[in-house]
Amino acid sequence: MYNKDTDESISIAPSLDLIIDKEQEENRPPVSKRILYLSIQVIFNAIIIGFIAKALVALISLITNLSFYGKFSIEESSPVHNQLGWLVIIIPVMGGLVVGIMARIGSSAIRGHGIPEAMEQVLINKSRIKPIITLLKPLSAAISIGTGGPFGAEGPIISTGGAFGSLTGQIMHISPNERKIMLTAGATAGMAAIFGTPVAAVLLAIELLLFEFSPRSIIPVALGCATGAAMHYALFSDAPVFSMPAIPPAGSEAMICYVAMGAVIGLIAAFVTKSIYFIEDLFEKLPVHWMWWPAIGSLAVGITGYFAPYTMGVGYSNISQLLSGNISVQLILGLCFLKFISWSVSLGSGTSGGTLAPLLTIGGATGLGLGIIVTSLFPQINISLPTCALIGMAAMFAGSARALLTSIVFAFETTLQPHGLLPLLGACTASYFVSFFMMKSSIMTEKINRRGVPTPDAYEPDILRELNVEEVMDKNIPAVRLDESIKDVLEASDAKIQNGYGAIILDKEDKVCGTINLKVLYQGVLKGHTTMSELKYEKVFVFPNSTLLAAIILMEERKLDLLPVVSRQNKEKVLGVITKNLILSTYRRRREDSDEHQREISIKRSGYKLLARTKRLRQEQSKRFFRGTR
Repeated sequence: MYNKDTDESISIAPSLDLIIDKEQEENRPPVSKRILYLSIQVIFNAIIIGFIAKALVALISLITNLSFYGKFSIEESSPVHNQLGWLVIIIPVMGGLVVGIMARIGSSAIRGHGIPEAMEQVLINKSRIKPIITLLKPLSAAISIGTGGPFGAEGPIISTGGAFGSLTGQIMHISPNERKIMLTAGATAGMAAIFGTPVAAVLLAIELLLFEFSPRSIIPVALGCATGAAMHYALFSDAPVFSMPAIPPAGSEAMICYVAMGAVIGLIAAFVTKSIYFIEDLFEKLPVHWMWWPAIGSLAVGITGYFAPYTMGVGYSNISQLLSGNISVQLILGLCFLKFISWSVSLGSGTSGGTLAPLLTIGGATGLGLGIIVTSLFPQINISLPTCALIGMAAMFAGSARALLTSIVFAFETTLQPHGLLPLLGACTASYFVSFFMMKSSIMTEKINRRGVPTPDAYEPDILRELNVEEVMDKNIPAVRLDESIKDVLEASDAKIQNGYGAIILDKEDKVCGTINLKVLYQGVLKGHTTMSELKYEKVFVFPNSTLLAAIILMEERKLDLLPVVSRQNKEKVLGVITKNLILSTYRRRREDSDEHQREISIKRSGYKLLARTKRLRQEQSKRFFRGTR
């Protein structure tokens, strides 16, 4: 009845909801058809999300021009060259006030930077996002960024894309898992539409949103990301998002420096992450409604922007300046410290904005600053300042978000610098390594972990998928006869009913008739039944090569604690039984075995064996020699 699952995927152990038995699969649409169905819808969604991304960027430019220059234009603009003087402090506050009111009246889900909220919906709400988020998130983000908020457009469009994917998934007749794929594909298509980074977007899905790795999820997501990138090339540009001069290959001394810089940035990334949530905690203690927090936080944006206008707005041009390596120390310090103050206070207040662009800016400035210090102290080491900025921005994201592969590939796709791959790998891994030991959670997961939502942090093959029933089944079969009286069975329940789990009902010829438990027996007594044949029971079973996962799912579906194991050739012959207790104890034992530290090869023991073998060979050779001389 139940066979080994054929859906080849890597899931997070333990998982009890992803298996589809072969017989069950026959009653459902084929997986290939479902993938095709989802893929077509995802591509259609990605095209729409591409236009939404273009509209969001245009709306940000429009609000920026209106707020800082008093002109109605969607031409790309920045608050840097405004002539408002001290009035520049008021504009972000007004924007924060509008965002707070929108969140209060519309939905509080528009607060924050998007990815944690999407992760939370995937983990606890079956990937269902309120439809109104699709409208309110880009509007609130455009107002926040357009009035000087130090955020990038990528966070809001990722959130909007995810909300749009979830919306279409709620309209369609699909499963929660397929809706998760729709949400993830929409979110990552939004990222690809803004940056033109399809591979990095796919990796972001794998590392932060999907929580699985299988063809049914990767194919639609990859197609959505590719379509999003195509929309970027069609609506924006086919040039790299961040232009920078060609960087030279890294020598051995330079590589050591880059890795060391990555480790330092990992420490800073941990500090940045903890600072964000420390500021959030401070806002939680304010004796005012959270609706006013974005306006209060935006006061820091305005004050910082008064002294350093370049800290306001999207700031993608700042990243390109840093990557050029030709930038003043004053600007580097401003982008490192003032940008951090402006962004952390504003984000901690709960306004609508993203984290990626600010992290890239702060990381790039930090990396470039460290590069200048190393060059000053060790002029003989040939390091490239643009490379320092490149690894700085990627390492900051890797350390903060715990998205190692995404960070490396994103930095490459946005700059197209092949010689940067090796330094990126070294620096990002070092940053990831340090931050892993410094923080329990990342900037993406801390918020939802605080709400009691655990986030998977590893992809492991499911133990229950790997083991077959025959490997753990009990061959001591607790059996009762079909013609046996209920009274006799209850009196001998310790012997007949295995640990209270149940028993297998056999007829006179030892053929399996079904499964019974104590609850059914007592119900039979209450109804006046006298023999086992009068009771209602089900004939369900598993085969020896069924997986433990299939067995426990069948137990849950039929409300049983025990199942007979029968031969495929003769389904009436019982080979053994499988119980929940056996499955759980096997699972626990396998987990303990996989975590146990043990030495499989002993060098000392192997050395002794080698010496003994050598001594024995010499003795045999000596015997042969003496025989030959006689």
